[in-house]
Amino acid sequence: MRHCNHALLCCLLTSAGLSHAVKVTVVGLFPGKAVVVIDAQDPRTLSVGQKTPEGVMLISTASDSAMFEIDGKKQKLELGQLFVPATNKDAATTAVAADGQGHHWVNGQINGKIIRMLIDTGATSVSLPAAFARSAGIDYLKGVRGMVQTANGTAAAWRVKVDSISVGDITLYQVDAVVMEAGLDTALLGMSFLNRTDMKRDGANLVLTKRF
Repeated sequence: MRHCNHALLCCLLTSAGLSHAVKVTVVGLFPGKAVVVIDAQDPRTLSVGQKTPEGVMLISTASDSAMFEIDGKKQKLELGQLFVPATNKDAATTAVAADGQGHHWVNGQINGKIIRMLIDTGATSVSLPAAFARSAGIDYLKGVRGMVQTANGTAAAWRVKVDSISVGDITLYQVDAVVMEAGLDTALLGMSFLNRTDMKRDGANLVLTKRF
Protein backbone atom coordinates (compact mmCIF):
# COMPACT_ATOMS: atom_id res chain seq x y z
CA MET A 1 0.00 0.00 0.00
CA ARG A 2 2.87 2.32 0.80
CA HIS A 3 4.40 1.57 -2.61
CA CYS A 4 1.11 2.44 -4.36
CA ASN A 5 0.84 5.74 -2.46
CA HIS A 6 4.42 6.62 -3.40
CA ALA A 7 3.75 5.88 -7.06
CA LEU A 8 0.59 7.99 -6.98
CA LEU A 9 2.48 10.87 -5.37
CA CYS A 10 5.18 10.70 -8.05
CA CYS A 11 2.51 10.72 -10.75
CA LEU A 12 0.82 13.78 -9.24
CA LEU A 13 4.11 15.65 -8.94
CA THR A 14 5.00 14.86 -12.53
CA SER A 15 1.60 16.04 -13.75
CA ALA A 16 1.93 19.26 -11.76
CA GLY A 17 5.31 19.92 -13.33
CA LEU A 18 3.95 19.39 -16.82
CA SER A 19 1.11 21.82 -16.25
CA HIS A 20 3.31 24.55 -14.74
CA ALA A 21 2.98 27.89 -16.54
CA VAL A 22 6.49 29.17 -17.15
CA LYS A 23 7.13 32.92 -16.76
CA VAL A 24 10.06 34.32 -18.74
CA THR A 25 11.68 37.77 -18.66
CA VAL A 26 14.42 38.90 -21.05
CA VAL A 27 16.98 40.97 -19.10
CA GLY A 28 19.91 41.00 -21.53
CA LEU A 29 20.60 40.51 -25.23
CA PHE A 30 23.82 39.72 -27.08
CA PRO A 31 24.56 38.32 -30.55
CA GLY A 32 23.42 34.70 -30.39
CA LYS A 33 22.69 34.87 -26.66
CA ALA A 34 20.00 36.09 -24.26
CA VAL A 35 19.97 36.55 -20.50
CA VAL A 36 16.64 35.41 -19.07
CA VAL A 37 14.89 35.11 -15.73
CA ILE A 38 12.63 32.07 -15.55
CA ASP A 39 10.04 31.81 -12.77
CA ALA A 40 11.83 34.49 -10.70
CA GLN A 41 15.00 32.39 -10.45
CA ASP A 42 18.51 33.77 -10.88
CA PRO A 43 19.32 35.12 -14.37
CA ARG A 44 20.88 32.64 -16.76
CA THR A 45 22.45 33.02 -20.20
CA LEU A 46 21.08 30.97 -23.07
CA SER A 47 22.77 30.42 -26.42
CA VAL A 48 20.78 29.96 -29.63
CA GLY A 49 19.51 26.38 -29.72
CA GLN A 50 19.89 25.86 -25.97
CA LYS A 51 16.84 24.56 -24.08
CA THR A 52 16.25 24.80 -20.32
CA PRO A 53 14.70 22.09 -18.12
CA GLU A 54 11.57 24.30 -17.96
CA GLY A 55 11.06 23.93 -21.72
CA VAL A 56 12.38 27.36 -22.81
CA MET A 57 14.59 27.35 -25.91
CA LEU A 58 16.29 30.34 -27.50
CA ILE A 59 15.72 30.37 -31.28
CA SER A 60 17.28 33.68 -32.35
CA THR A 61 18.24 37.13 -31.11
CA ALA A 62 18.05 40.70 -32.42
CA SER A 63 19.23 44.02 -31.01
CA ASP A 64 16.03 44.58 -29.02
CA SER A 65 14.22 41.23 -28.93
CA ALA A 66 14.63 37.47 -29.00
CA MET A 67 12.59 34.58 -30.37
CA PHE A 68 11.93 31.66 -28.03
CA GLU A 69 10.15 28.38 -28.07
CA ILE A 70 8.20 28.15 -24.80
CA ASP A 71 6.30 24.96 -24.09
CA GLY A 72 6.44 24.12 -27.79
CA LYS A 73 5.18 27.51 -29.04
CA LYS A 74 7.17 30.33 -30.62
CA GLN A 75 7.14 33.58 -28.67
CA LYS A 76 8.91 36.86 -29.45
CA LEU A 77 9.97 38.81 -26.35
CA GLU A 78 11.38 42.31 -26.20
CA LEU A 79 14.13 43.34 -23.79
CA GLY A 80 12.54 43.75 -20.36
CA GLN A 81 9.28 42.06 -21.35
CA LEU A 82 7.73 39.51 -19.01
CA PHE A 83 6.00 36.59 -20.72
CA VAL A 84 3.05 35.20 -18.77
CA PRO A 85 1.30 32.38 -20.67
CA ALA A 86 -2.47 32.52 -20.95
CA THR A 87 -4.30 29.88 -18.93
CA ASN A 88 -6.96 29.54 -21.63
CA LYS A 89 -8.01 31.16 -24.88
CA ASP A 90 -10.52 33.41 -23.12
CA ALA A 91 -7.96 34.79 -20.67
CA ALA A 92 -5.14 35.98 -22.91
CA THR A 93 -2.51 37.74 -20.82
CA THR A 94 0.47 39.93 -21.55
CA ALA A 95 2.87 41.78 -19.27
CA VAL A 96 4.74 44.99 -20.00
CA ALA A 97 7.86 46.06 -18.11
CA ALA A 98 8.36 49.66 -17.00
CA ASP A 99 11.22 51.68 -18.43
CA GLY A 100 13.65 53.72 -16.37
CA GLN A 101 11.09 56.51 -15.95
CA GLY A 102 8.34 54.12 -14.88
CA HIS A 103 6.50 54.31 -18.21
CA HIS A 104 5.09 51.24 -19.92
CA TRP A 105 5.74 51.02 -23.66
CA VAL A 106 4.51 48.21 -25.85
CA ASN A 107 4.90 47.21 -29.48
CA GLY A 108 1.46 46.28 -30.74
CA GLN A 109 -0.43 46.02 -33.99
CA ILE A 110 -3.31 48.14 -35.21
CA ASN A 111 -5.11 46.72 -38.23
CA GLY A 112 -2.08 44.45 -38.62
CA LYS A 113 0.45 47.32 -38.74
CA ILE A 114 3.14 47.42 -36.04
CA ILE A 115 3.18 50.47 -33.79
CA ARG A 116 4.89 51.41 -30.54
CA MET A 117 2.45 52.76 -27.95
CA LEU A 118 2.62 54.30 -24.51
CA ILE A 119 0.15 52.78 -22.04
CA ASP A 120 -1.76 55.78 -20.69
CA THR A 121 -4.54 55.22 -18.16
CA GLY A 122 -5.26 58.96 -18.30
CA ALA A 123 -6.27 58.80 -21.97
CA THR A 124 -9.96 58.12 -22.52
CA SER A 125 -9.37 56.44 -25.87
CA VAL A 126 -6.61 54.93 -27.92
CA SER A 127 -5.02 58.00 -29.54
CA LEU A 128 -3.20 57.89 -32.87
CA PRO A 129 -1.21 60.38 -34.95
CA ALA A 130 -2.84 60.96 -38.33
CA ALA A 131 0.25 59.80 -40.26
CA PHE A 132 0.05 56.36 -38.67
CA ALA A 133 -3.73 56.17 -39.15
CA ARG A 134 -3.31 56.77 -42.86
CA SER A 135 -0.58 54.11 -43.11
CA ALA A 136 -2.86 51.63 -41.31
CA GLY A 137 -5.71 52.26 -43.75
CA ILE A 138 -7.87 54.15 -41.27
CA ASP A 139 -10.07 56.65 -43.15
CA TYR A 140 -10.40 58.90 -40.13
CA LEU A 141 -11.86 61.83 -42.08
CA LYS A 142 -15.08 59.81 -42.23
CA GLY A 143 -15.15 59.72 -38.43
CA VAL A 144 -16.82 62.17 -36.05
CA ARG A 145 -14.83 65.40 -35.89
CA GLY A 146 -14.32 67.22 -32.62
CA MET A 147 -11.79 69.16 -30.58
CA VAL A 148 -9.50 67.87 -27.84
CA GLN A 149 -7.27 69.60 -25.34
CA THR A 150 -3.51 69.08 -25.72
CA ALA A 151 -0.46 70.50 -23.99
CA ASN A 152 -0.24 73.07 -26.77
CA GLY A 153 -3.92 73.99 -26.76
CA THR A 154 -6.93 72.61 -28.59
CA ALA A 155 -6.58 70.46 -31.71
CA ALA A 156 -8.91 68.79 -34.18
CA ALA A 157 -9.56 65.09 -33.65
CA TRP A 158 -11.66 62.42 -35.33
CA ARG A 159 -13.38 59.63 -33.41
CA VAL A 160 -13.24 56.30 -35.23
CA LYS A 161 -13.58 52.55 -34.71
CA VAL A 162 -10.38 50.56 -35.22
CA ASP A 163 -10.89 47.09 -36.67
CA SER A 164 -8.34 45.37 -34.41
CA ILE A 165 -5.65 46.14 -31.85
CA SER A 166 -3.21 43.45 -30.70
CA VAL A 167 -0.89 43.69 -27.71
CA GLY A 168 1.02 40.50 -26.97
CA ASP A 169 -1.50 37.65 -26.79
CA ILE A 170 -4.45 40.05 -26.51
CA THR A 171 -6.44 41.03 -29.60
CA LEU A 172 -9.50 43.27 -29.36
CA TYR A 173 -11.86 44.21 -32.17
CA GLN A 174 -13.85 47.35 -32.92
CA VAL A 175 -11.97 49.57 -30.47
CA ASP A 176 -12.80 53.26 -30.09
CA ALA A 177 -9.93 55.54 -31.04
CA VAL A 178 -9.11 59.19 -31.64
CA VAL A 179 -6.97 60.35 -34.57
CA MET A 180 -5.18 63.70 -34.34
CA GLU A 181 -3.48 65.61 -37.14
CA ALA A 182 -1.49 67.78 -34.72
CA GLY A 183 -0.33 67.79 -31.12
CA LEU A 184 0.31 64.06 -30.81
CA ASP A 185 3.73 62.56 -31.53
CA THR A 186 3.25 59.26 -29.70
CA ALA A 187 0.44 56.73 -29.98
CA LEU A 188 -1.36 56.20 -26.68
CA LEU A 189 -2.95 52.93 -25.58
CA GLY A 190 -5.84 54.45 -23.67
CA MET A 191 -8.83 53.26 -21.69
CA SER A 192 -11.00 52.26 -24.67
CA PHE A 193 -8.58 49.30 -24.91
CA LEU A 194 -7.52 49.01 -21.27
CA ASN A 195 -11.11 48.96 -19.94
CA ARG A 196 -11.59 45.67 -21.74
CA THR A 197 -8.75 44.09 -19.74
CA ASP A 198 -7.98 43.47 -16.09
CA MET A 199 -4.87 45.42 -15.09
CA LYS A 200 -2.62 44.57 -12.19
CA ARG A 201 0.89 45.36 -11.03
CA ASP A 202 3.52 42.64 -10.73
CA GLY A 203 6.53 44.50 -9.40
CA ALA A 204 7.56 46.93 -12.14
CA ASN A 205 5.43 45.07 -14.69
CA LEU A 206 1.89 45.92 -15.74
CA VAL A 207 -0.05 42.72 -16.45
CA LEU A 208 -3.07 42.88 -18.77
CA THR A 209 -5.62 40.06 -18.97
CA LYS A 210 -8.34 40.10 -21.62
CA ARG A 211 -11.88 40.34 -20.22
CA PHE A 212 -14.04 40.61 -23.35
